[in-house]
Amino acid sequence: MSLFALVENSDRRIHVQVARQIARKILSGELKENQKIPCETELCEAFGVSRTALRESTKLLSAKGLIESKPKVGTRICPRSQWHFLDPQFLDWIQDLEDNKPFLAQFLGLRKAIEPEACALAATNATAEQRKELSKYFQRMTTAANEFDYENWTINDHLFHQTVFLATGNQFYVPFSNILSTIFKQFIDYSAIGGRFCLEEHKAIYDGIMSGNAKQARDASQSLLNDENQTLAKAS
Repeated sequence: MSLFALVENSDRRIHVQVARQIARKILSGELKENQKIPCETELCEAFGVSRTALRESTKLLSAKGLIESKPKVGTRICPRSQWHFLDPQFLDWIQDLEDNKPFLAQFLGLRKAIEPEACALAATNATAEQRKELSKYFQRMTTAANEFDYENWTINDHLFHQTVFLATGNQFYVPFSNILSTIFKQFIDYSAIGGRFCLEEHKAIYDGIMSGNAKQARDASQSLLNDENQTLAKAS
């Protein structure tokens, strides 16, 4: 059985479809670090694409740090240390995996490292308009929790945390509002379904930011991100 499947007609460009298939094999571990991938002729036949399309796909994968091509040597899988984990398209490929919980569990570790300080900064720097936005999203979260509405909880929890990052006043936090928005939403979805809504923890964050109490906001964020509140903690 071929490692890859023929590319289907769709709105997505052919070289992007090819890159997605190869990326999934790498991210899932089916293709190992430093392993050579098949030659151009084999790949073109497996995908049913032209050399031009294949070369565009390998350029895309190279730009994400997943593969490296060398003349007379071939193309190999790069070490994980070179992968561009914060690239939006890379994150989109992670979501395609059948088992992406290990990646999401590692993302929880990143959240633990940066989010409490983001909440503390938001308590100090949030504008009046941003505080209004937080209030709106928290009220919607409260309604969703009371009605056991996971879909609306997920949407508004995402917007709540997105606004927190924007409210830090620090431009280096902005990517965690924009670039990571997709995987962040999926993370919240996994954490909420089948578990608690953690409304009280979010209320403590909200109260800390609204009152300008940086310590309260930081402590509340750390409490929210405790393993006991996160269904993905055991997946790491």
